[in-house]
Amino acid sequence: MSLRLAGCAMRAMRTPAKPRHMLPISRGVGMTAGSIVTAEDEEIYEDMLETPFEDDDSTSAGHLMLQEQRQVLYYLRLIEHEMPKLVAYRKPFVPPDDAPLVVRSINYAGEEHPATAKRVIVAAVDSLPLKDKDAIHRIKILAGPRWTPNPPKDGGISGLEEWRNGYIKIACEDFPEPAMNLKWASDTMDRLVAHANNPRHDLKDVPVDLRHVYAKARKAKKGEHTRSRVFTRPSILDFPLEWIPERRRKYAMNS
Repeated sequence: MSLRLAGCAMRAMRTPAKPRHMLPISRGVGMTAGSIVTAEDEEIYEDMLETPFEDDDSTSAGHLMLQEQRQVLYYLRLIEHEMPKLVAYRKPFVPPDDAPLVVRSINYAGEEHPATAKRVIVAAVDSLPLKDKDAIHRIKILAGPRWTPNPPKDGGISGLEEWRNGYIKIACEDFPEPAMNLKWASDTMDRLVAHANNPRHDLKDVPVDLRHVYAKARKAKKGEHTRSRVFTRPSILDFPLEWIPERRRKYAMNS
């Protein structure tokens, strides 16, 4: 048995050690992904492992902290030396002359969610390129429940905006990519405008359907559902001036 072990040891000594590729190591430690460990390196590592620890080195947590500091310094150097070069690509911001569409999206701070692909566009009817009053009437009828006289609360439009001819809201989440949903909604708005500007569609005798507006008011139950007073909700202006307290009369008179 001892002779067999001795023979194996002699063959192992005659066989040269094959170089081994190390796993990729982050930059800053001293080695790269293409580093090769030779026999001399193995001896150095073996000596390091055999040398007893004398409490003269940092802990693993300390090395991680130093690595984070190296990474922060790396990006600080980029900011100091490379970022000023981007000034050559600076362009002044020029707001568009006409931007009728308001695009709304949902983001969960990088988390994957089916709603992140959804895109919603809202446009005021007065800001769309419509030819005349007949085109405005036609687009209200063609939009159907997508048209509302008041601005949508979840459409990115301020509630203080003037209603005028109302707003059109189009949403899409049928496609996997956000750009595809936005393209479909934008194309749908373009088709609505094109059909509304077509004088061959005679819809003068068709009234604007407001059933979806009344249904939403009834579902909300905030006072507008009683006696169908969606657009005629009473305010302080509807009361006689002598009924209003003196401390509130100045607000009623100014309004």
